[in-house]
Amino acid sequence: MRIAFLTLGCKLNYAETSTYERGFVRNGLEVVPWEDKADVYLVNTCSVTERAEKKCRNIIRKMHRTAPEAKLIVTGCYAELRREELLDIEGVSLVFGAKEKSLVVARTLKMLGITPLQETSVRQDVLEAYSSEERTRSFLKVQDGCNNFCAYCTVPFARGLSRNIPIDDVIAQARQIASTGIKEIVITGVNTGDFGRTTGESFLELLKRLDDVEGIERYRISSIEPNLITEDIVDWIASGNKFQPHFHIPLQTGSDTLLKRVGRKYTTEFFADRIEYIRSRMDPRPGSPEGNLKPFVFFGIDVIAGLPGETEELFGETCSFLEERIKPAFIHIFPYSRRPGTAAASWKDQVKDSVKTERVARLEELSDRLHADFISRNRGRHSQVLWESDCKNGMMGGFTGNYIRLERPYDPDRVNTIEDIVI
Repeated sequence: MRIAFLTLGCKLNYAETSTYERGFVRNGLEVVPWEDKADVYLVNTCSVTERAEKKCRNIIRKMHRTAPEAKLIVTGCYAELRREELLDIEGVSLVFGAKEKSLVVARTLKMLGITPLQETSVRQDVLEAYSSEERTRSFLKVQDGCNNFCAYCTVPFARGLSRNIPIDDVIAQARQIASTGIKEIVITGVNTGDFGRTTGESFLELLKRLDDVEGIERYRISSIEPNLITEDIVDWIASGNKFQPHFHIPLQTGSDTLLKRVGRKYTTEFFADRIEYIRSRMDPRPGSPEGNLKPFVFFGIDVIAGLPGETEELFGETCSFLEERIKPAFIHIFPYSRRPGTAAASWKDQVKDSVKTERVARLEELSDRLHADFISRNRGRHSQVLWESDCKNGMMGGFTGNYIRLERPYDPDRVNTIEDIVI
């Protein structure tokens, strides 16, 4: 029996799909490219924007046209929010929502008339998952769901409330990843820093335990809310070597007016203070022995363009805040998408699509300038690069600890090795 997978959306979805794939392979199914005719197609969907939902529908219909007799299995955020809509699409056999992900493999096998060769996960509250497609890096899911209910966001509805697996279970998965030879783990979740809410543990406890896993040489924290990055966490990361100087932090808007309106749990002043504290603990200090050696911390910042009520003046506040106060290495830019069921969808002061497009372009130009400046400030500094297996035009690539991508002539002996370099 042949099965094909297609994943849309975030890295969390990729980790979950990879886990489904391992479960089906253990039970005898053959994985084939989704373009081929398979007996079963599994689509892991996204619902972050209207465009993402439309893409999901089109992909599902295309798969049905490719193999009309195949079984179509749908999971992910769109499956949770639009179950009945999906069941009405011709060819869809099973739909799994947020709290049913641990049942995907077992129920699909049952539908196919296959008796599981071994036990599959039956955890009901949160699916344990990690990605295993890459030779050098794995995304390890430690948490799911969110309790914030920001006015623009469907995540709490699509993935449920914040919950996590116990630290012992995370460590067991990290050891499985290490046993495959993978060197780097990216810790991921919907609201990663909220880890411990359902088990009485803490995010810092998790980081300390992961640091002791043999075989894993580097960790990154995928995305963490600014109000959950405590000084204790920053101090501990700064004191070690495994956790990299790379932070992905959602800002969403640099306007205090809009932050308050959409329900974010911080002000721009708090956000700036948090960034400045991280830099004070982790950036090279002028005049210190390592001053010309250490690289600067990488900050990737999420920003939404065109939130309801975002006037030109308020958008200007965001641009000024980013350029003059934060100076990130990169801006992840998203045009606001009106999502049914959210508070912001009913607000009357929606921003025109043409204005959103223009603001996205201005933020992209700002991001390009800030990224070029970040690269320039790191030239001549020592770092470590983890070389990857991809080869294009005779070159191989890899990322430094502070997420600068470098290239060199392809050398198979360097794949999945960490090398000291000068940027």
